[in-house]
Amino acid sequence: MRIVFMGTPEFAVPCLDILIKNNYNVVAVVTVPDKPAGRGQQLSEGAVKVYAKEKGIKVLQPVKLKDPAFIAELKELKPDLQIVVAFRMLPEEVWNMPPLGTYNLHASLLPKYRGAAPINWAVINGESESGVTTFKLKHEIDTGNVLFQEKVPLSDTTTAGELHDTLMKVGSELILKSVKAIESGNYELKPQNDAVAIHAPKIFKDTCKIDWTKEVKSVYNLIRGLSPYPAAYTEFTDSKGTLTSFKLFKTTVEEGAVKETNGSLLTDNKTFIKIAAKGGYINVKELQLQGKKRMSTDEFLRGYKFPENTLCK
Repeated sequence: MRIVFMGTPEFAVPCLDILIKNNYNVVAVVTVPDKPAGRGQQLSEGAVKVYAKEKGIKVLQPVKLKDPAFIAELKELKPDLQIVVAFRMLPEEVWNMPPLGTYNLHASLLPKYRGAAPINWAVINGESESGVTTFKLKHEIDTGNVLFQEKVPLSDTTTAGELHDTLMKVGSELILKSVKAIESGNYELKPQNDAVAIHAPKIFKDTCKIDWTKEVKSVYNLIRGLSPYPAAYTEFTDSKGTLTSFKLFKTTVEEGAVKETNGSLLTDNKTFIKIAAKGGYINVKELQLQGKKRMSTDEFLRGYKFPENTLCK
């Protein structure tokens, strides 16, 4: 089989790697154009492109996926199968090209968590399991018929970053299983049940701001569901009267009666920081003050003192 692989970030690399190591004929990689990054705004290559270059695989980087020149180049490759992992939405002319179809790896148990941020939302919503799904692409995003799924249990301390790393490995193994099945022709596609679909929209800055009037467990799940990126944050007025913010990365939850106002920050300015929410406190273990580096709480408090009666909002 002639396979074209489409993907960009680190999450997709193990999927490409497992195909190469199992001697599949990946004739090209399609990935996004290089982007300026960092203070110097130097052009940065995606992880998939870096890997493909190391392995001597042809790399295509179309700006527009409907570009006739790109379509023509793709056709010349004569792909039998296309594999998509963490990439952009494809036009029909692209996904409908290979005779064996185009298959996507999605980081959820579809139809749960269709959309751009399935890993984050599964944790934010306090799910007890997540997983990966391979499915055949069709018009509506993340709705195609399912090939295989693999479940992964979630504990009540799992962060989005930890789930990302787990699904990256499990997903690569599911891609290999899927490609082997497609190659043999011995597989069955099952339709998704749209009635039980859950959506996982893109994460915006507003999503990341903590609402301290919510249940403490809900706040805790939001923090771990956004850790380490883009990270939940809260704002407060500092000793100079300036509204500033800090991100929270590691916390624990302390459920119980609360007498303080929601958002009240309690600290001895030496060893602990905890913030009142509905039905308990969030104990802060790792944070990052605006403009500073990420630190443990005790390290942070060696160089910073909160004003009395600090209220997070």
